[in-house]
Amino acid sequence: MKTIKEIDLSGKRVLLRAELNVPLNDRGDIVDDYRLRLAVPTIKYILEKGAKQLVIMGHLGRPDGKVVPKLKMDRVAVRLMKLIGKNVYKVDYCVGKGLPREKIILLENLRFDSREEANDEDFAQKLSVYGDVYVNDSFATSHREHASFAAITKFLPGCIGLRVKEELENLDIKKMKHPIVTLIGGAKLKTKIPLIQAMVVKAEKVLIGGAMIFTFYAADGLEIGKSMCDTNYLMNAKVMLHNEKLVLPKDVVIADYENKEAGIRTVAYDKIPKKSIGLDIGEKSVEEFKKELRKAETIIWNGPMGYYEKPPFDKATNELIKTIAEYDKVKIIGGGDTADAVNKLDLSHKFTFLSSGGGAALEFLSGKKLAAFKALEENEINFFS
Repeated sequence: MKTIKEIDLSGKRVLLRAELNVPLNDRGDIVDDYRLRLAVPTIKYILEKGAKQLVIMGHLGRPDGKVVPKLKMDRVAVRLMKLIGKNVYKVDYCVGKGLPREKIILLENLRFDSREEANDEDFAQKLSVYGDVYVNDSFATSHREHASFAAITKFLPGCIGLRVKEELENLDIKKMKHPIVTLIGGAKLKTKIPLIQAMVVKAEKVLIGGAMIFTFYAADGLEIGKSMCDTNYLMNAKVMLHNEKLVLPKDVVIADYENKEAGIRTVAYDKIPKKSIGLDIGEKSVEEFKKELRKAETIIWNGPMGYYEKPPFDKATNELIKTIAEYDKVKIIGGGDTADAVNKLDLSHKFTFLSSGGGAALEFLSGKKLAAFKALEENEINFFS
C-alpha cells in the first residue's frame, strides 16, 4: 500500500477517512477526544503539503441508516477546530450536493446513510467526487467492509495516513522481540479464538483473563455458577486447554448473581458456588501473571481481566496496568476497553503503543488482512501502475 508520504498532495482535493467515533454523554457532548487527537498529525500534514481542499469524513455511533440528532457531527467539527487551530466547515449532508470552497470541510455522519455499511458502490462513487486523492487514516474501523473503506478505493487513488502507518508498524508481530507474552481478556471467547490460536504459535506464553475464562472452566467440567459462558465454543476451549503455553487464573473474584454488590469474595477457580457469578481474576492469579510478564521482552495486551467498568471488579485490570507501566519492555495495548482503562489511569505515556482500534487490532494481530487494506492493495494497480 502507498503511504501518504508517497503521494503528491499539492493542489489536490484530499478526501480523508478519519476516526471520528468518539464517546458521548447523554447530552451528546464529547467525553474523550483521544481519537480526534490521533487524527491531527495527518490533517496537519495534508495542509502543510499544499492540498487545495481537505474533506474529512467519518462516522459517530450506530444510527443504523437514520438521522439521529445526538450523532450529528457538529460537536466533532467544533473540537477539531480547537485541536488544529483552523476553521472546519461542517455540512449537513455526506453525498448528493456540491461542496463550498472552504479549505477544510467535515461531512455529516456517514452512517446516517445505510449505504455506507452496505459497502454500496453508488454511495462510494458519490463520495469520490469530493476528492482527487483518498486517504485512510481510520485504523479502528478498517476491518469493516464499508463504502468509505472498501468500495471508495475503486474510484480514487488511495493511500494510508500517518496514524494507520503507525498502527501497522507497531502491531507487526514479526518485528517484535522475543520472548513475547500475550495477555488476552474480554467477555466472549468467540471473538478471541483467532487471537489465542495465533498467539499460542507466535508467543511464548498466553495469559487468559476476563469472563471468557469461565468457558474454559466449563469445558474442563467445573462448576461456574451463573458466570458467562460461550456454550457454542466449549469444544474450542477444551482443545486449547491442553496447550502448555496457555495460563488460566487459579482464583476468581465472585459476587451474588442477583446482587453483585453482595457476597464479594475470592475463591479458587474450582470452588465457584452455583448461585455466584465470576467478575474478576483473583490476587494469586495476578501475581502469577506478573511472574510470566516479567520474563517477556514484548508484552501484548488485548481485553480487560474482569468487569472493569464497575469497581471493585476493576482491581486486577488496574493493578496489571500499573505494574506493566513500570516495566522496561515493549508494551503494546491492543485498543478497545484496555486502552480506555489505561487512559483512565493517565498512564498511556508509560506504554510503547496504544492501538486506536480494539476489533481491528484483534483481527490484525490474529494474522488477518483487514478489509480496508485489502481493497487498497487490490485497486492500487488501477491508479499507480
